[in-house]
Order: sequence, then structure tokens, then C-alpha cells
Amino acid sequence: MNVKTLLVTLVAASAALTAHAADPQWPTKPVKITFGFPAASATDVIARAVGQKLSERWGQSVVIENRPGAGGNLGSEVAAHAPNDGYTIFFGTVANAISTSLYSKLNYDYLKDFTPITLVATTPLVLVANPSLPVKNVKELIDYAKANPGKLNFGSGGVGTSNHLAGEMFKADTQTQLTHVAYKGTPAAYNDLFSGQVSLMWDNIVAVTNHIKSGRLKPLAVTSAKRAASLPDVPTMAESGLPGFEAVSWIGALVPVGTPQPIVDKIHTDLVAVLRMPEIKEKLGALGAEVVGNTPEQFAAWNRSEIAKWAKAVKESGARVD
Repeated sequence: MNVKTLLVTLVAASAALTAHAADPQWPTKPVKITFGFPAASATDVIARAVGQKLSERWGQSVVIENRPGAGGNLGSEVAAHAPNDGYTIFFGTVANAISTSLYSKLNYDYLKDFTPITLVATTPLVLVANPSLPVKNVKELIDYAKANPGKLNFGSGGVGTSNHLAGEMFKADTQTQLTHVAYKGTPAAYNDLFSGQVSLMWDNIVAVTNHIKSGRLKPLAVTSAKRAASLPDVPTMAESGLPGFEAVSWIGALVPVGTPQPIVDKIHTDLVAVLRMPEIKEKLGALGAEVVGNTPEQFAAWNRSEIAKWAKAVKESGARVD
């Protein structure tokens, strides 16, 4: 084979690969949405709602794959090492931004091993208290904490979780002494919060809203930049005297790095179209989630910003998981 023939062959092969990557028939088999959290978690609920609409749009099953463990890192590792053919979509979360600095060693690199698609939704945390705590708002909480140093404690689902680090951010911003009590998951923390053994907790609005509406917990503030539509009477931390305090949970879609660009583009187009559906906005909004659906570039910038913000909180708290 002479050089000219070889070049023609290589060009033809390249064109064939490009055509295959851009195949409008994709997907031709079921697509997985993988993440590191169990069924009924906020990520799971949102993934199932979005996955159903993607399935209808694509004419293929969208399978929800729960891979809980290691603070969400087990599912993250599985997704990072999946084939980069578009058939595995990873739903990353705030836990990935935290893990980047919380763990000294991970078997994946969140920024290098994934290509961002879009930020799906954000969900604020809610600062809640046992109803017996004699405070009605954040200002009174700060005054009470300063008058009773070391008396108050707050629960979390474990060291390095967003609800732990939100509490550490609060302590740093207010110069108050609160004792952190780590549990193996938030259900155990709730039991002690309901009984009054734990005074406070920051937790995802999706998980905590029913406890607020039942009267078992007292809301003091939400951690988003603006009030949550599902809890319109609860002020933000900024409105409560802590300007700039923002610590939200979030979910974003990514694919393994190296996924062909035409497939990345199709997933982005279709996923954003689903997120703009009124029924999806209504369903997720009722959970307290704010639907986003931005560009890959905007989501990439978000990831970098979140990693920097949570790294600061991890450093200030001294938290470490190895």
C-alpha cells in the first residue's frame, strides 16, 4: 500500500468513526444513570423523574443504577471507569466537590475523568432545630450560642458531609462554639434531633420538609441565595444577618471523558429540553429543588467554584477521611 492509498484509507476510516459517533439513531440500547446514593435519596428521586422523560424522548429504557457507599465515591468510581460511549450518564453531586479535598486519595478524578453536561438542579439545606430550643431565628440562635458556649450541638450524616460542613461554615462565620455530632447517615441523626439530644441540623430540603410541616422540627433559615418556593416563609441565611452564606446541595450530569462530542451534544440538548418541561419543573420544585439546565462550560465553572468553596470549609473544620 503506497502513501496516497494509506492516507485515503485513514481519512475514510476517520469519517466512518465520526459518522458513527454522530449517528442520529443513538441511543440504540438502554442508557444508565449512575450515582453514589441509595434509592429514595434526593439524587434518586430527581434521577428517576428525569430518566423517565429521557426514556420517552429516546425510545429506550433509562436504567437508574444506585451505587451507594464511601460517601458517594463508589458510584463515582464506577461511572468514571465506564465505557465512554454515552450509555453511562453520571449524576455527580456536591459530595464530589467535597471529596476532592476531603480524601487524600481517590480512585477517580472528578475534574479529569468526566465531561460535564449540565447542572441539573440545586437544593438548599435548611437549618432546623428541635422545637424546644428557645430561639425563633438565626439572630437569636447566635445570641443563645454565645451566651451558652459549648452547650449547643448539631448533627450530621457523617464527617465531611455537606450538612457537617455547613455547620462548620456557620461556626466560622459567627464565631460560635457548636459541637458536631456525626452519625452514620441522617436517619440516626434525626432520631436524636426529634428527642432533643441534638439541638440543630443542616439538611437537604428534600429530606427535611415533611418534618417541618409535621411540626417535629423548627426551620430557622435556608442556605440558598434566595428563599425556597416550597418553604416561602423561611428566610435565607443572608436575610438572617449572614451575607454571602450559601451552601447548597446540587446534582449535575456528566459522562466519562472521551465520550464522542456529538453524543455529548445530544445528551445535553435532550436533557435540557426535559428540564424545561413544565411538569418536571413543577415536580422538582415541589421537592424544593430549583431546576437549572445550563451549558457544559457553565457547569464546568460551577464545579471549579464548588471545589474551591468546600475545600476552604474542609480545611477550616480539620475534617479528613482516608
